[in-house]
Amino acid sequence: MGTLCAAMLAAKGARVTLWSAFAGHVTELRRDRENRRFLPGVPLPETVEPTADAAELPRDAAMLLSAVPTPYLRDVLQRIGPALPADAPLVSVTKGIENRTLLRPSQVIRDVLGPGRTVAVLSGPCIATEVARGLPATVVVACDDEGVAHLAQEALASPHFRVYRNADPTGVELAGALKNVIAVAAGICDGLQLGDNAKAALLTRGLVEITRLGAALGAQRETFAGLAGMGDLVTTCVSPHGRNRTVGEAIGRGRSLEDVLAAMEQVAEGVRTTRSAVALAQRHGVEMPITQEVHTVLFEGKSPQQAIRDLMTRPWRAEEDEL
Repeated sequence: MGTLCAAMLAAKGARVTLWSAFAGHVTELRRDRENRRFLPGVPLPETVEPTADAAELPRDAAMLLSAVPTPYLRDVLQRIGPALPADAPLVSVTKGIENRTLLRPSQVIRDVLGPGRTVAVLSGPCIATEVARGLPATVVVACDDEGVAHLAQEALASPHFRVYRNADPTGVELAGALKNVIAVAAGICDGLQLGDNAKAALLTRGLVEITRLGAALGAQRETFAGLAGMGDLVTTCVSPHGRNRTVGEAIGRGRSLEDVLAAMEQVAEGVRTTRSAVALAQRHGVEMPITQEVHTVLFEGKSPQQAIRDLMTRPWRAEEDEL
């Protein structure tokens, strides 16, 4: 996603410095002018300059964009923070919740860089390979500072990439993180070959429980019915490119979590986010049965088949009582 955003910004006429933590990766990017690891087949514009040296980051940058996965975000910011321009707003496309602190990425950013840093969050149904091919996609950018939301919108929007503004950064960020947990469950359904009826029910009830937790954390319920919520949930749960759905599918077919993660080069944020979601639900007294069952499968040795049975045999309820 970081490479994609760099390419889109460059296409709008911006000069972009693309920082990576890995010097070897930067060497490949400079040589090939293509991110063959994560975005193959997409030429890197000449106005994008890859670097692994934080000292080469421009001090006069108009905007920063972070695509660092949540597990590494704090360490990366502590490493390069002194080299970042102090006044530049930062747009985060990271989707997760830090395990130890239960902070959202934007909160981690302010925790490390200072509470005065202006942070916007961008989320929604956005499969990088599709956007890179020029296929249409629509996302939202949310920020407490509407001017910064306008800045990000104008910088990234194009005829095939529509960017809406949103006034609920908490909800947008939580929706982007929590939908990954439901995507793991959707993958398990696929691995068990449970059919379309089961998956439709899973997405519907999954949306209910992540909305419930979001509301308890101060988000607006309407946000979860929009692009960052329902939109991203559908994409993540049905796309063959979805890393979290892929993890769940492999587990549904009988593979262990350890084996699945060991074979992956990219980060499946939903695995770690499951721990954070369960901890937040317990802290705020929110019932999240699907998320809880994903947790028991991933970390407590429960079989996916038993998890499905336990979900299907919960006490009878009225649907309106659980919305």
